Amino acid sequence: MTAELVRGQNHPVPHTRVEVTVSAGTAVLALAALADEQGRLPGPGALAHPGTPAPPGIGAPGEPAERHTLGVDLDAVAPEVHRIGVLLVLPPGGPQRFGTLPAPQVAIAGQGGTEFASFAVDGLDTESALVALELYRRQGAWKVRAVGQGYAGGLTALLADGGLPAAEAAALADEALRAAARPADAGRPLASLPHAQDRDAAGHPAPAVPGPADPVPVSGAPYAGTPGPAPAEPADGRPTIDYAHPRRRRTTAEAPEPAPSPPAASPDDPDGPPAPVAGDATGWSMDERLYNQVWGMFEDLARTVAAYRSAVDFADSRLDRELDEALSDPRHRLGSPDGSGGDARETARARRDDLVAQARAVLDRDLAQLTAESEVVEPALPAAYARWDNPVWHGGETPEEGPLALRLGNLSLPESPGLKIPMLMRLPLDRGLWIDNGRTGSEAAMTMDTDRLRRAAMDMAVAHAARLLAVHPAGRFSVHVIDAAGAASAALAPLVAAGVLAAPPAAGAAGVADTLARLTRRVDLVQMALRAGAPEDLPPDLDPADQLLVVHDFPHGFDDRAVTQLRYLADEGPSVGVHLLMVADRDEASAYGPLLDPLWRSLLRLSPVPDQYLADPWVQHAWTFEPDLPPQGSRVLGQALDRVARARRATRQ
Repeated sequence: MTAELVRGQNHPVPHTRVEVTVSAGTAVLALAALADEQGRLPGPGALAHPGTPAPPGIGAPGEPAERHTLGVDLDAVAPEVHRIGVLLVLPPGGPQRFGTLPAPQVAIAGQGGTEFASFAVDGLDTESALVALELYRRQGAWKVRAVGQGYAGGLTALLADGGLPAAEAAALADEALRAAARPADAGRPLASLPHAQDRDAAGHPAPAVPGPADPVPVSGAPYAGTPGPAPAEPADGRPTIDYAHPRRRRTTAEAPEPAPSPPAASPDDPDGPPAPVAGDATGWSMDERLYNQVWGMFEDLARTVAAYRSAVDFADSRLDRELDEALSDPRHRLGSPDGSGGDARETARARRDDLVAQARAVLDRDLAQLTAESEVVEPALPAAYARWDNPVWHGGETPEEGPLALRLGNLSLPESPGLKIPMLMRLPLDRGLWIDNGRTGSEAAMTMDTDRLRRAAMDMAVAHAARLLAVHPAGRFSVHVIDAAGAASAALAPLVAAGVLAAPPAAGAAGVADTLARLTRRVDLVQMALRAGAPEDLPPDLDPADQLLVVHDFPHGFDDRAVTQLRYLADEGPSVGVHLLMVADRDEASAYGPLLDPLWRSLLRLSPVPDQYLADPWVQHAWTFEPDLPPQGSRVLGQALDRVARARRATRQ
């Protein structure tokens, strides 16, 4: 049975050798682009076009044609290639918009020609280049994803979106289009051309039969990237979550850790998906591999739910259309003598239910695989990424180096509320955090008592500060607290009792002014030292550690000067190691008017109660964020802070 994919939907690839058939209705150029795990093209050599040798496992693309058959030997593909996409380009001299043409049809079949997935790339308009679909590695196995991403800027825009510099993308696009315009046999040695008996009646080379070690011939292939980057602020105003991190560049003196062995298939189902393995993503360390694996789970859940929702929307719209057609036909209206009206409506509803059931089956399959992966990955996470109830928090020593990211909570979608994806924020913090203790705009917060909500927000801030201290080497972070009214003393008790604060919580207007003045001075001095190229010449009384400022109950105790200093710290502090964590109700700060709007926009809002307000960077789902807090009655937070305090005392001796 062939799976009819919709945009974003994926499907397992059950064969090691596959053929992708493209039917475009007009002459198109089919190219092969090979990308890494992040979907980035590493350079010009990643794009196979008619003027380049065929890469391993993939045949050389052919000249523009209405139909292409692309063969891929997945076992022969280079190990550094993680994504292979099918890319279609309108060549010069013909139509320049896919929107004026029939929707290209893409199908993928295994050995013997048995088709197992297809995709109609519809909804195109001014695009002249598009990513039709991609084959990608996931947990040691291959999958196919329907992409359908078009580019009005043509091949140049597509290559630039794949990570190539603009000038390099333009030059490569020009080279590929020029090569496609030349005769296929131009410039090749005569001895390498097929013999006449190897050509079909139209004079085209007949497809070769690959040997066991030969790459399967490919007459075109793809871009291996995800659709273009999501905007920082979607149209509906929800801030996006960005799990991406700068990829570490390898130097000649470094070598990556060996990648984990490919996961074996489940013993219960040898032909099914491979058993998940913690840390099977790429990375220089196990922590980075786990971080990237969480990133992959996040993307997979976003896309598989998007595919399901798209399929349901399609089924509903088709049902509406068929019901309208039935009502517009006098023979099918209610009360028709032969009862055909009711039959037509029931048939339409049955088709709709069948489509939804098929989409739900695919979703359930993907959710089961992601759940199994989560059950393996979650226990293997290091303390910086782990839940507070993970045994990794009970014992262990203070780390010798800082982590790649910090867990802020969990993310889930309504289709699978039990599947929690860790929300990891990259370190160092390049964006401050704002824990919202207000009730406006949150249905969950509206049901809570105001005092309980404020206490929950401050407990969340203390948990984040404690985690930050516990996962860094002793003395790497200093934590300051502004509690002008002294209302957070109960929540701050664990930090105060452990003696891990840089100074007692600042109270009153004088305490606010003194704390802000010291941190502002630090930012100024470090910036001047860095600009002068003399970071070692800082005053001896300056704390070299990174600083975290926790502000409770803002704007109580703040005057205009203090507000200006706070904005300065939010804007300039992260670049020199001064970070902001605010616990505040935005409505209470409205007296300052638009003066504080830039401050709120620069901070990542978090909620102390489960709430839907964050969007992913791929398909813009509204995700439910749930904070990760120590279990009720557990001493895990106090034990973690005690270890921090002991490590600090040991370093001072």
